Amino acid sequence: MKKIVILTGNELRHQFFRKKIALNSEIQVLSSLCESEENLVEKGAAQVSTTKRQQHLLAREQSEKDFFELFVNTARDVSNPIVIKRGEINDPLYFEQIKALNPDLVIVYGASLLKDLLLSHFEGRILNVHLGLSPYYRGAATNFWPLVDRNPACVGATFMYIDAGIDTGEIIHQTRASYNFFDTPSTIGNRLIKDMTEVFADIILKFDGLEKPTISNYNGFKKLYKKKDFTEEAVDQLYVNFKGGMVEEYISNKDKYDSEFPIVLNKAIAN
Repeated sequence: MKKIVILTGNELRHQFFRKKIALNSEIQVLSSLCESEENLVEKGAAQVSTTKRQQHLLAREQSEKDFFELFVNTARDVSNPIVIKRGEINDPLYFEQIKALNPDLVIVYGASLLKDLLLSHFEGRILNVHLGLSPYYRGAATNFWPLVDRNPACVGATFMYIDAGIDTGEIIHQTRASYNFFDTPSTIGNRLIKDMTEVFADIILKFDGLEKPTISNYNGFKKLYKKKDFTEEAVDQLYVNFKGGMVEEYISNKDKYDSEFPIVLNKAIAN
């Protein structure tokens, strides 16, 4: 039995994550600290004044409901959630609470950057999932931009140890998104969240026996995007790519495209 504390957000996808992990009979979630903030559409409405970007955010929110709302509303919750404000994850009060629980691992998905108190005390035992494949895409919306750039092989999840940097910890394992014909950006992203939750549970259970991962030779491709890059033109290009058969082309030639962007695979983890 692995005893863990989860540090996460409080959107539907985060609620799904903590509740699903906690229902694993071999994992005991001692506590889940859930940082609350404006939801996706409220935040988007405040920042985006043009229609296409707002429609994209609305479609993403609806897809998130389609994927996760029924489970979140009906599944038993044994994740011991505590809802806190964004940024309070580093409050000394919560650090002392986590410390007193003495978890085997601290699991992070969608929480604020962690500071020294947590990092020092739980060194080597804080595991994070980053939605994106490092180092190919870094910065903001790292699973949005590969689809804008017609690089669907670069959509995925990276599991890593947390250090003092931003997504700079040692990589444990990576997994790619799975695709179906007639997918949308939102169905791809939410299916990835569902799948990565299962992979993360596997990593937790096999943590003590994790092997040094196989490090593939990266091809040198790296891109960094910022929030300001999320423009009307980017959203236009995204949907042009989908209408133009990008997903179908990738599915038909998956091995070829995947080989151009090797990922880190841990032999101890089923992929």
